[in-house]
Amino acid sequence: METNSRPLISCQKHLFSIPENIHYLNCGTQGPYPKSVEALGIECLKRKGRPFEIGVSDYFQPSIDLKIAFAKLIHVSDFERIAIIPSASYGMANVANNITIESGQSIVILDGQFPSNYYPWARLAKEKGAKIKIVATPPIAAGRGALWNQNILEAIDEKTCVVALPNIHWADGTLYDLEKISARAKSVGAYFVLDTSQSVGALPLNAKAIEADAIVNVGYKWLLGSHGLGCAYYGPKFDGGIPLEDNWINKKESDNFANLVNYQDDYRDKAFRYNVGETSNFITTAMLTASIEHVLSTGVENIQNYCGAITAKAIERLRELGCFVEADAFRAKHLFGIYLGEGIDMETLKKDLIAANVYVSYRGNAVRVCSNVFNDEVDLNRLVEAFERQRS
Repeated sequence: METNSRPLISCQKHLFSIPENIHYLNCGTQGPYPKSVEALGIECLKRKGRPFEIGVSDYFQPSIDLKIAFAKLIHVSDFERIAIIPSASYGMANVANNITIESGQSIVILDGQFPSNYYPWARLAKEKGAKIKIVATPPIAAGRGALWNQNILEAIDEKTCVVALPNIHWADGTLYDLEKISARAKSVGAYFVLDTSQSVGALPLNAKAIEADAIVNVGYKWLLGSHGLGCAYYGPKFDGGIPLEDNWINKKESDNFANLVNYQDDYRDKAFRYNVGETSNFITTAMLTASIEHVLSTGVENIQNYCGAITAKAIERLRELGCFVEADAFRAKHLFGIYLGEGIDMETLKKDLIAANVYVSYRGNAVRVCSNVFNDEVDLNRLVEAFERQRS
């Protein structure tokens, strides 16, 4: 599970609008646009002011371009398996609404996983008399990541209908062995569903190898795009499903505007039916496509390795201060959580980090650090120095 390769890229802060004195380690909350995407957004805004230049193909081709880019990012060969969604909760609701589950069956999730990957399952379980089986977070101690992975495998049994997980835990970056978990889920006939919003774009994901039935991802974090726009993969099990909405563009022959009043019962093929309405957003769709292409050109594995390189010394120093960071082999390199050691007060630390222009987030009991290619070791040094001041 560990990546040991050396990074092939250097710091790219000059490609973003982040001032030199700002140490932004919070991409898991908001990913910044690259400057090139900012410029494209301005162009698109101006184009919307000239609607007479927008033709029929503009309602469809930009969406296709986005699907192709996202499919490439997660190693899906068929872009028609990709739908455009406004949020993770929307994408997950499409999944939950098209799963048949019986009373007494269970849905396996993680303790403390993101709410968008909890609420749809809680509602479904309540409606159908099913059970939510939560795999508890192991105590903060050596071997925690390995134990958590083992506990997930053991939680999946003959009564399991759905296994709904993230790729990494959103609070502390704990990695889950998706191939092993997928194989276990399939051995009992369960659906395997992923929310990869905190990993895709910074951590390689091979959907073909994992064989998930659905993958949901927002666009405004590691894809460096906008709020209100993301992508989802829906596998063959969801062909023929019922989408959350019946918008016109998802129906067959919707590209024939003159024929729209001849109403259609049939949807377009595969995942097209799950698109949110108004996918023809002439601004944010183009911007997200450009952001994903920026990530692809940088190389996701390069991004992961770069983050590992710039954070390694900082994590070593934090551990020397008595803080807990998940073992290297069981955590992502772009996102990790710091559990405080003795003598470090969280509220005082927060004030110190703000004063030092260090931007992180706080999730559960962890200080969450999210690095990307616009960061360097200076940013991590400023972070660690705030922790060290607590001990001086």
